[in-house]
Amino acid sequence: MCGRFKLSTPAEELRREFDFVEHPNLAPRYNIAPTQEVPVLRQRRAPKGERTLQNLRWGLIPSWAKDAKFASSLINARAETLAEKPAFAAAFRKRRCLVLADGFYAWAGEDEAKQPYLIARRDGGAFAFAGLWERWTPKADGKESPYVDSFTIVTTEANDFLRPLHPRMPVILPETHHATWLDPDASPESLKNFLAPAAEDLLRYYPVSKRVNSARIDEPDLAAPAGPETAA
Repeated sequence: MCGRFKLSTPAEELRREFDFVEHPNLAPRYNIAPTQEVPVLRQRRAPKGERTLQNLRWGLIPSWAKDAKFASSLINARAETLAEKPAFAAAFRKRRCLVLADGFYAWAGEDEAKQPYLIARRDGGAFAFAGLWERWTPKADGKESPYVDSFTIVTTEANDFLRPLHPRMPVILPETHHATWLDPDASPESLKNFLAPAAEDLLRYYPVSKRVNSARIDEPDLAAPAGPETAA
C-alpha cells in the first residue's frame, strides 16, 4: 500500500538523475495524496523516445470507464495480478511510467493510535516507483470532453525490514530497470522479475507528526523526525 508520499528534491537534480526533457518549476511537496496532480515520468515513442515529466492525476481511471469513480479505489495496483486485472492489464502491456519520490508514508498500530512513519532512502536521494498510466476521455451529452491522464503505483509484498510497519510496499525500481520499464515495446513477461521488494539495506524510517494524516496540510515539518530512526 502507498497512500501518501513526498517529493522535495530540486527539479534540476531530478532532471539530471532521471533525464527528462522539460525544465519544470516544481514546488517541494511533503504530503502528496490521491486525486492530486503529480509529476510522472513517461517515455515518448520512437523515433525520438524522450523521457517527459508531466502532471498526472493519482488514481487510475481505465480508458473504458463510464465515469471517474474508479480513481479513488485504484491508487495502487498489486504486482501479483497486473496482467489479469481488467483495470491494469492494458496499461501493464503498453503504458508504464515512473513516479518520482524521495519518501513515502506508512502507518503502524491500530485505529486512533496509528503512528505515521516516513520511509526514505538511507542516502537521502530520490527514487522511482513503478507506475501504470491511462488516458480517459469523459463524455457529456454524447460528446467527448478533454481527456484525463491518470496513474497508479504498483505495490508488492514488503521486505523484512518494512514488514513491521505494513505488509506491502511500493515497487521501487533501481536505475538499471528504468529504461526497460518505460519502454512501451518491452514485454510484460520480461518485467515480472522487476516487481520485487526493495533491497533490505536501501531504506530507513522514523516516526513523524500525525499532522500528516490531513491531506490539506503540506508543510516541511511533516517530514521532520518525531522519534528515533530505524535502519536495516
